[in-house]
Amino acid sequence: MDHLLAEGRAGRSAVLVVRGEPGVGKTALIEYAGAQAEGWKIVRAAGVESEMELPYAGLQQLCASLLTGADRLPAPQHHALSTAFGLSAGDRPDRFLVGLAVLTLLSNVAEKAPLLCLVDDVQWLDDSSVQVLAFVARRLKAESVVLLFSERDTADLDELAQLPALLLPGLADTPAREVLASVITGPLDERVRDRILDESRGNPLALLESPNLAGGFGLPSGPTVAGRLERGFGARVGRLPAATRQFLLLAAAEPTGDPTLLVRAATELGIPLTAMNPAEAEGLIEIGARTAFRHSLLRSAVYRTASAEERRGAHRALASATDATADPDRRAWHRAHGTLVADEDVAAELERSAGRAQARGGLAAAAAFLEYAARLTPEPGRRARRALAAARAKQLSGAPEPAMSLLAIAAAGPLDAFDAAMLQRLYGQVALDLRRGISAVPLLLDAAKRLEPLDPELARETYAEALRAASIAGRFGDGVLKVAAEAARLAPPATGTPRAVDLLLDGLAVRFTDGYAAGAVPLKRALRAVRDDDGGGGRDVRWPWSVRRVAPDLFDDEIWHAIAPRNVQIVRSSGALSVLPLALHSLSTLRIFGGELDAAQAALEEADAICAATATPAILFGWLVLAGWRGDEAPAAALMRAHEAEATKREEGVVLTFSEYARAVLHNGNGHYDEALSAASSATSHDELLASVWALPELIEAAARCDRPDLATDALEQLLVRTDAAGTPLAAGIAARSQALLSEGSEAENHYLEATVQLGRTRSHAALARTQLLYGEWLRRENRRVDARVQLNHAYEALSRMGIAAFAERARRELVATGQRVRTRTVSAEALTAQEAQIAGLAVVGRTNPEIGAELFLSPRTVEWHLRKVFIKLGVTSRRQLRAARSGSGWISPRI
Repeated sequence: MDHLLAEGRAGRSAVLVVRGEPGVGKTALIEYAGAQAEGWKIVRAAGVESEMELPYAGLQQLCASLLTGADRLPAPQHHALSTAFGLSAGDRPDRFLVGLAVLTLLSNVAEKAPLLCLVDDVQWLDDSSVQVLAFVARRLKAESVVLLFSERDTADLDELAQLPALLLPGLADTPAREVLASVITGPLDERVRDRILDESRGNPLALLESPNLAGGFGLPSGPTVAGRLERGFGARVGRLPAATRQFLLLAAAEPTGDPTLLVRAATELGIPLTAMNPAEAEGLIEIGARTAFRHSLLRSAVYRTASAEERRGAHRALASATDATADPDRRAWHRAHGTLVADEDVAAELERSAGRAQARGGLAAAAAFLEYAARLTPEPGRRARRALAAARAKQLSGAPEPAMSLLAIAAAGPLDAFDAAMLQRLYGQVALDLRRGISAVPLLLDAAKRLEPLDPELARETYAEALRAASIAGRFGDGVLKVAAEAARLAPPATGTPRAVDLLLDGLAVRFTDGYAAGAVPLKRALRAVRDDDGGGGRDVRWPWSVRRVAPDLFDDEIWHAIAPRNVQIVRSSGALSVLPLALHSLSTLRIFGGELDAAQAALEEADAICAATATPAILFGWLVLAGWRGDEAPAAALMRAHEAEATKREEGVVLTFSEYARAVLHNGNGHYDEALSAASSATSHDELLASVWALPELIEAAARCDRPDLATDALEQLLVRTDAAGTPLAAGIAARSQALLSEGSEAENHYLEATVQLGRTRSHAALARTQLLYGEWLRRENRRVDARVQLNHAYEALSRMGIAAFAERARRELVATGQRVRTRTVSAEALTAQEAQIAGLAVVGRTNPEIGAELFLSPRTVEWHLRKVFIKLGVTSRRQLRAARSGSGWISPRI
């Protein structure tokens, strides 16, 4: 703790998660840091079990005293934070925008004095707060902020799993004896002392409480120290007067610690204020500015040892004491816990609270309110509809398995035709969330069919969801993609002006039933609509999976470059950032084809950070493609094995096809053509957007090198059908290059020349460099060494600069074979990292530090810290010099 505080004083951020069993000293340790932080600003929050469902409750505790500085936040961040805390009305704020607001708020506060954030009992914080705090913890870098968490070691909170952690063990024998001696001053039988020491397992709280538990002669038996302590606390509370126990129960059921509210509730039950005195005298509770129990286990023991009717009575009293205007959601929550039988008035109040929670981004809270509302709804039809709404909220909040339980309640009905169709749709969506894409397809198709006469637009969207599920399953679906496409072709046509999703749905349905060439025309029309309609379809982020893969599948790198970066920006600005990782992976593939591998890596690292912060499964395909093009065989092969195993487990056939394409690139680069042939053959035997069609040129190159003209010719025929239908310069260039590999003499040279001309008109710089390599290799075999050197030098310089190492090494070896001496290019130790290049690139185009931070989810101070490192590495002192350094050195700034 002293070291972490020293880091904060030096202007560096520090984060630590203190883990251990209850009573081991986690709170004492982080409070030690608070005691040592003289001159610091200190803010605190603590999780309370009964408040776990209220959105941003923990975060609001932590930030309450800092909100006077919220006016300094950029307007979108200020609005997101105010909406999340219920201070202003508005659309549901994106959790990442709330996270960025908190990051900026903490950074601003730390400009005046170091800031210490103490967050106790994280395992009982609401999900919204935990995810935001985990996001903030991962982005802290150069701020004077120290963030300390405490959580039980059994909590298994994925959000905090990757943060620095300290596991607190129990005390060793000697200090344990010293603690025990400090609380038991009289004579104690040695056997009793040994039993207490053995059963406490060095737990400090258990040792300190030993005189109060079981008369000082050993702790109550049980499976864990925490369980024994809780039962011991329960027994201790049981010896108190009845009125005192009632007062403690009210305090245990009231999560805010507001003593005024507690007094009002006690008055409601006729409990005299003097009833708290025995509990205070025993040191079980402190009544001051906030009500605080001696330990969270004591709060739990009080609540759990009370009877069910006693708990309901406490909640009814607290509901009566809670202001319905100032805190309607807690009032509704207490009313729900105080109600045993169905009550429409309570259920309706819970439903209203769910709406407010969802508007603030608390999907988990909305789901919990709706679940209680369904349980307390007397009328069966309304109960089924509320259960359906609760299931939807559970599914959106990332809890698909609980959603399935609620769907079973909804299925009991009665439901009208529309709700029955939505029930089926939700079953399909939940199945997809549970990585059951194959089983999701028939559910979604059935739901789409039911929705056709009820809501044709929603039916078409549901068909698109079925196509998505089928495309993810791929080879595991046994023809399910064609089944989904055939069903989509029979969907009712779009009415009025077709939306982007309508055009894409129609094009994909043709693509996967009548084939590539037939689908090319309608899909080109769909892509143009997305590109040109800047206010409509082009800004619809619900279907990015098809838009971003169709463009490269049609060899249209111009539209690809128009759509993919813009989609990332739209996702950022719209607040629909839950799809940002997928958008970034797609953008990374674009950057790889453009020869900007460092930019691609920056995008993938950002995507991974977002997935980690939200505890969502990592996306795989972008890393596979990057590894294949980088060409470092051993780590790439290991990555591919791991990702293929994960994809097989998830039954995500599309990832396997991307991996096979990447393997083909990897092995072609390293000259292992047999392996490349095998991988490319498998990738092209399936029909996956982007991956399969781009595996065809790899198959042709590998087959030509393996002297398999039969395979090469067949693959070329397939490729030409596609490139002719695409009709773009990129398609023409790839077709000409592939034809050159199977030609001889002047015919081959003409194809190579045509390929370099066509590819020179595109943004696919990596494809051009590889073509120059192949042309140079052919010229050398034709004994035209001087001509070969021209092409090979172009290829070597470009591939080396791009970081396409294996193909660059191929070019180097060919140059040596022509008799040219070549120095191996090495990457300088002072080269910019991917994130530094990303920040420098944004600085060069005029972005301010706050603007860069808002785009990359960093605080302005962290951006400034990165820029200082960039200036040192490049030997510049200003942004103007940075612009000149980019022009002179050729470093490429990622354009994300």
